[in-house]
Amino acid sequence: MPPKSNNKKYEVAIVGAGTLASALACALHSKGYRISEIVSRSNPQSLRRARMLASRIQSSAATVQTAELSAGIVWICVPDDAIASVAAQIMGERDWRGKIAVHSSGALSSDTLEPLRRKGAEVASAHPLMTFVSSSQPKLKGVPFALEGTAKALAAIETIIGDFEALAFRIPRTEKAAYHAFGFFSSPAIVALIAAAIDVGRLAGLDGKRARALMEPIVRQTIDNCFRTSPQQAFSGPVRRGDVETIRKHLEVVRRQPDSLGVYRSLVMIALRDLPSAKTEQIEALIKGR
Repeated sequence: MPPKSNNKKYEVAIVGAGTLASALACALHSKGYRISEIVSRSNPQSLRRARMLASRIQSSAATVQTAELSAGIVWICVPDDAIASVAAQIMGERDWRGKIAVHSSGALSSDTLEPLRRKGAEVASAHPLMTFVSSSQPKLKGVPFALEGTAKALAAIETIIGDFEALAFRIPRTEKAAYHAFGFFSSPAIVALIAAAIDVGRLAGLDGKRARALMEPIVRQTIDNCFRTSPQQAFSGPVRRGDVETIRKHLEVVRRQPDSLGVYRSLVMIALRDLPSAKTEQIEALIKGR
């Protein structure tokens, strides 16, 4: 097992100082874990973020080149495309036996840390199914974490996630890409759909700010309906009613926004397949241009 700090919590070094690293570091600190260092790139902006984060959690900042990485757990929170190169940079001549290396990519498996595993580390991936942006820092309580990796690494990470009062679940490494696509549809795609709705609102003479204000009540109620009941029960509108001529009018106007037109067609086809609908054959023919 990795070494522990005096308060019998695992000592953790965090590589990265972005939104996810900040949320993770603050959650760990609040639960009594010692963060030995916040490790960042050496450019001034990254190092400044690392120092600001370190000051909030009584830690210290270091660069990849100067980091000690003496902690028992090294948690890598960098963009997916940088994980392999960061792992190679921190590997160095250190003895990784008894250490745990974990990254938080949703799409990549722990195989990305294979060089560290060959040096003796236990490895894992632990992805929180949550959105992290600079304007907010969500609590990790209740957040699902998708885990895979070696047994010892998973045992340690599950202990931490239990302290967060979060939900740990295992996922096969071969399913990580599909799982992350599921996450894409659960958050970024919803944001993109709202952006598309605002674009269509402009066709009705609404500026972006006005469109967003007008749509907020219906969007919030729709999301609440979906999770309080089910998508099938939450579904309403012209497809459910079979209002073919209304859908025809939609298609005519949305043609002025070609990107949104493609989204409209795709969503109607999904609704015809998965949700309550009427006059499905007529609507399908209209959508497909038959």
